[in-house]
Amino acid sequence: MAGRWLDLRWALSVLCVLLMVETVPGARGPSTGAHISPQFPASGVNQTPVVDCRKVCGLNVSDRCDFIRTNPDCHSDGGYLDYLEGIFCHFPPHLLPLAVTLYVSWLLYLFLILGVTAAKFFCPNLSAISTTLKLSHNVAGVTFLAFGNGAPDIFSALVAFSDPHTAGLALGALFGAGVLVTTVVAGGITILHPFMAASRPFFRDIVFYMVAVFLTFIMLFRGRVTLPWALGYLGFYVFYVVTVILCTWIYRWQRRGSLVYSMPVTPEILSDSEEDRVSSNTNSYDYGDEYWPLLFYQETTAQILARALNPLDYMKWRRKSAYWKALKVFKLPVEFLLLLTVPVVDPDRDDRNWKRPLNCLHLVISPLVIILTLQSGTYGVYEIGGLVPVWVVVVIAGTALASVTFFATSNSQTPRLHWLFAFLGFLTSALWINAAATEVVNILRSLGVVFRLSNTVLGLTLLAWGNSIGDAFSDFTLARQGYPRMAFSACFGGIIFNILVGVGLGCLLQISRSHTDVKLEPDGLLVWVLAGALGLSLVFSLVSVPLQCFRLSRVYGFCLLLFYLNFLVVALLTEFGVIHLKSM
Repeated sequence: MAGRWLDLRWALSVLCVLLMVETVPGARGPSTGAHISPQFPASGVNQTPVVDCRKVCGLNVSDRCDFIRTNPDCHSDGGYLDYLEGIFCHFPPHLLPLAVTLYVSWLLYLFLILGVTAAKFFCPNLSAISTTLKLSHNVAGVTFLAFGNGAPDIFSALVAFSDPHTAGLALGALFGAGVLVTTVVAGGITILHPFMAASRPFFRDIVFYMVAVFLTFIMLFRGRVTLPWALGYLGFYVFYVVTVILCTWIYRWQRRGSLVYSMPVTPEILSDSEEDRVSSNTNSYDYGDEYWPLLFYQETTAQILARALNPLDYMKWRRKSAYWKALKVFKLPVEFLLLLTVPVVDPDRDDRNWKRPLNCLHLVISPLVIILTLQSGTYGVYEIGGLVPVWVVVVIAGTALASVTFFATSNSQTPRLHWLFAFLGFLTSALWINAAATEVVNILRSLGVVFRLSNTVLGLTLLAWGNSIGDAFSDFTLARQGYPRMAFSACFGGIIFNILVGVGLGCLLQISRSHTDVKLEPDGLLVWVLAGALGLSLVFSLVSVPLQCFRLSRVYGFCLLLFYLNFLVVALLTEFGVIHLKSM
């Protein structure tokens, strides 16, 4: 199922993420709730007093706009729009419900953008890169398959960690998604399709995840993240990757030996025949041939461009349900924009998705998008020598390269260097994801100010739900199709990547910018409730699954769902002060 799905080398992904997350510089003052703050040296410069931004709703209506504009805690340097100023300065007070409704609608559409970009552009390009570099499926699965599936979570966490005002979102989202996936998603899989779990992969993944959660406990208790500690997170994930590869290699070696002594034919021959049957069954559902013209004709360049930019498949449209069609209508503008700006290389097709006019257009538009999304467009409008903006230079260089490519290639033959478009598409789609994740984080922070909610509770609810809903539907679909073991394994393998890389790389980037250790200030009791719930869910699975002899039943699934509901109630009661620690 995973097949060729994904990958480039680890160094390349880290390099690209470093470029992406540099879009959000550090904020200028302490924030409320759980956050990260670099230890800046004291200076003698007079600074504006910092007041909790959530107190704006308690002021008079006439004073709110000035408070938002002058209070450093309400400032956000990342993103394209200032959502707090929009609510309190541009919307009249009686239209506040309308403003919140518009923000929530835009938030949902941003989640749609994240899902479409990751599924149709980011992951396919990683798959092409993996094929080009001839990476094994094991390396691809535990590195960039996880990177592709968890792209919204990772980028949201990195963007949130880069700003002291929103770092609580990162902790809430990473822990909240962990609890959600290990309870609701894992429980839903067992309810849909009870199955026998694989013992060794289960123990391996859950033990690694428990160690990662324990390291985060220590990190929160210490209240400080040093450079060795951040590198230790990333190193621990590398150790996990190596362990997965070694375990898979040992398992295949043992199985190969047992098959040699028990069967007269080699397992490779059986695998090939099985693949032939699967491929023949898959091709039997391809109805495209009946629409193929009887007479061959050569498409013009304009026709190739028009067909490549059309995100709608009319044959599929006629067969789909009304719900699918309604959702497709919302996706069409996003898909058209991404088709225009992000090249996609498909190694499974004969032409590798080579579209000569569109790919030449990508050589102009994709670098322009990269420049305009770095630091929210600051690099793009920077003038070289005070005369020519950077974006003009990029357009001129891209146009020259596109012209050479257009006249040196043909519509019918894929050029030898076409695989380079996969790297360009990977970087462009990653920057689109980063830009959307930045807006998501800023909107959630604005909603937290309006409703006086902490960043942590927003992270464990809205951000975690939005980023995990795609993985949940994918895993449920796998379970219904008869692959519950694969879906159950994905629940634990993917979130190990999210928490280790999300926390480790987020803190590492903050340290590299501030050149000092990073201080963690937990959001009172709520962060400890969140981390404790994640640890308890893992302990519950670690104990209960072996007691069931790895036969996961529907009762186990309903117990996991009940666990998540109880956790959500406790978290909300803690947020609103019903559950609190007694003052000493």
